[in-house]
Parts: sequence; structure tokens; C-alpha cells
Amino acid sequence: MKALVVRLDGVTGVLLAGPAVRAVATRADPVTVLCAPGGEPAARLLPHVDDVLVRHPPWETPGSGAVDEDALVRRLRADAYDVALVVAPGGSSPEPAERLLREARVDRLGACGDPGAEAALDPAATLGFSPRARDDGRLRVLPPPDTARLTGNGPCVVVHPGAGPPGRAWDPDRCAAAVTAPADAGHRVVVTGGPEETAQTGDAGGNTAVDPSGRTDPRRPAGVPRAADAVVTGAPGPAHLAAATGAPVVPLVPPGGPRRPHGEPSVLLDPDAGTAQDVARAVHRLLDGRT
Repeated sequence: MKALVVRLDGVTGVLLAGPAVRAVATRADPVTVLCAPGGEPAARLLPHVDDVLVRHPPWETPGSGAVDEDALVRRLRADAYDVALVVAPGGSSPEPAERLLREARVDRLGACGDPGAEAALDPAATLGFSPRARDDGRLRVLPPPDTARLTGNGPCVVVHPGAGPPGRAWDPDRCAAAVTAPADAGHRVVVTGGPEETAQTGDAGGNTAVDPSGRTDPRRPAGVPRAADAVVTGAPGPAHLAAATGAPVVPLVPPGGPRRPHGEPSVLLDPDAGTAQDVARAVHRLLDGRT
């Protein structure tokens, strides 16, 4: 049975679809994920994903930049999927994707308008896909490659200073203090970021932290939090990626912001009120298991 899981979303959304993908894979083979460009690296990290298709969400490609949906429909028809599960991003309806899939002659459809990891399991079950008996429903990624060559050996605290919600990211001085405080407490610190964030990570890490930013392939960033005692970040994507590797997380979450990363120990901090010492104390709580 050929199955398609549709999650037109970025890293966070695609990672949250992982438990549903694993459920679908209990009876389907192969399993393909259709996602937005920003979610492709995460989709390729998910267990039991055999192929990835990429499509810009309609709201990102207005007017002349619109994706050729006819070409996508032809591709989906040629692939001849037996069943599809649609998980809509937060605040979106699954109906546009459902219409496209019907046009592509995918007759068995399940859909979910709640982007949470658990919610997608219900329509998956309706289609006949249930998690394996020992599947705990947590976020998971494929075993990442070793990063010791870039980050050094041994446990560390990872600080990801960039990619936070617009207007909510910590300023450079507070980021630098968030690196210094765990270092002063005796932790080895690694700062992470994408190729476009090397200036920011360099300012934050200074001479205190190891900085592999901009020198990793799409799979390798998952290897950095895997060895971490804790990951400190204000960005949902890195927070959920850390949780998917089993790392404890200190997410900087504004009041009313997203919930804690799915399934793993975490200590929430308000980025407006929290200080570098609060970060160090939160790391200490995670290490002591007092979450």
C-alpha cells in the first residue's frame, strides 16, 4: 500500500507529524511526505520516510509565483497513492490539500486541522494505521551522524541564539550572557545556527563556546543536541529537533506562546523576564531531573 503524508509546513510542523508517519508506516510501504521547502530537511530525518516531495504552500506563492499544480497533480497520479493523510499547519484548513489529492485520484483520505503530534494519530487510526505497541508517541529522528569533529567530545550545553519569532529573539548581549552563565557553572558550551546566522553565533559564543555554525549538512545539526545535557533556544524548530533527539530543552517561550517541546523534559523561560542566571538554573534543574 502506497501512502502519502501531507504536512505543508516547516521544521517544527514536519517533526510533529513524525508519530503519525510512523503509524502509517506500520501497514504502508512506501511512505512519502509532501511538505513545504522549509520542512524538507526535517522530513528526511524522520524514520520510515521513503521519499519527500516539496511544494510551496499556496499562501507563500501568490500570483505569478504560484506552483504549477497541474504538474503536481500529474506527479501524484503517476505515483498512484492508495491513501493519504493530510495534517494542516496551525490556523489552516486541510481542505485545499484534500481537493488537490482528490484531483490526483487518491480516494482514501484522512485529514486533521490540529497541528499537534497526538491529534494526527486519530485520522491515521480511522484509515487503519495505529502506532506500534512500543511506540511512545514522542518525536524521533533517524540516528544522526557523529559531530565530535565539529563540536568536540563529551557532554555540553547547546545554545541556539537565532531564528526566534520576529521581535522576540534575545539581543546579542543577553545571548552572550546565556552562553557565559552555563560556562561559568562548569559546562562546556556549543552555540549553533544556520549559515546565515554565523555573525550572531560568533557574537554570542565569543571565545567561550565552540561554534560549528554554517559548517553542517542538513542531517548533521541533529547530532549536536544528541550529545547535549540541555539545549537553550528561543526557536521552535531547534527546540523540537532537540526533543526529537532526546535532549532536555530550555525553551524561551513568551507568555501565551507555544507549548513546551513535545515529549521531552523541559523548563520554560520567558524571554522578556528571564536572565542568563535563570538559564543556568534551568539547565541545573534539568540535569538534576527536577523539571
